Amino acid sequence: MKEILIRSLSGLLYVLLLILSLNYEQLLIAVFFIFGLVCIGEFKKLIQLKSYIPYIIFIILYTVFGYWQSVLNTDAGLDEATQILMVVTIFVKLFLIKDLFSEKTIPLFASKRFILTTFYLSSAFVFLVLIANYHESYNPSILLGAFILIWVNDTFAFLVGKNFGKQKLFEKISPKKTVEGFLGGLFFSCVASYFIATFTEILGFTSWLILSIIISVFGTLGDLIESKFKRQANVKDSGVIMPGHGGLLDRLDSIIFAAPFIYLFLRILQYVS
Repeated sequence: MKEILIRSLSGLLYVLLLILSLNYEQLLIAVFFIFGLVCIGEFKKLIQLKSYIPYIIFIILYTVFGYWQSVLNTDAGLDEATQILMVVTIFVKLFLIKDLFSEKTIPLFASKRFILTTFYLSSAFVFLVLIANYHESYNPSILLGAFILIWVNDTFAFLVGKNFGKQKLFEKISPKKTVEGFLGGLFFSCVASYFIATFTEILGFTSWLILSIIISVFGTLGDLIESKFKRQANVKDSGVIMPGHGGLLDRLDSIIFAAPFIYLFLRILQYVS
């Protein structure tokens, strides 16, 4: 009972902090900056990287893309730089998906450790901020909707999997995940997309429906990939910062992995509309 209470309070505090920060752009930037530093620290332990360079790279990336326009008084070059970062980030994550399915362990040679901390983690927080600035003005509705879809997917994947799950999704990496659970999470995320579209009105139902599929699929892949990193490191959680939940990376792994794919869809949507 005590463990459930601690877990509930810890999770509630995390959700309240996130929702509060979404109402204020500078607070959101500050919160994600802190989240990013914490996640990098946790991930460095998982991949046994002792260098402080990933922190420096994160600070540079986050500062450049977060304050490019305000510091340089122009957005010239920002769009091109963002597209390059997006392409590189997506390619790195596609290779991680390949490693998930084709390799017994994810190769962690020296240069790859720095590539992962940069384009698996650091750039993800950049895209989370960029998603909140869709249409070049701050509007947290899409980012909040993305988090809600992640929470709905995770919740119903657990409930459906626990009660009806029979076929394992990826038993060697995450024994508790089932195909039925994945499909349940996907289905209820699609249902939730209708209500999000109705209340936010920033995107149509079709767009939110596609986003729910993107988030469910890539969010699940992100969860599995982080689980594989933890198995390689022989640990249960990425950290201990959230009592009853583990590390912050454990809570953000899905949205971190899905972020550049969400941003890519928004860019395509903006281009064709």
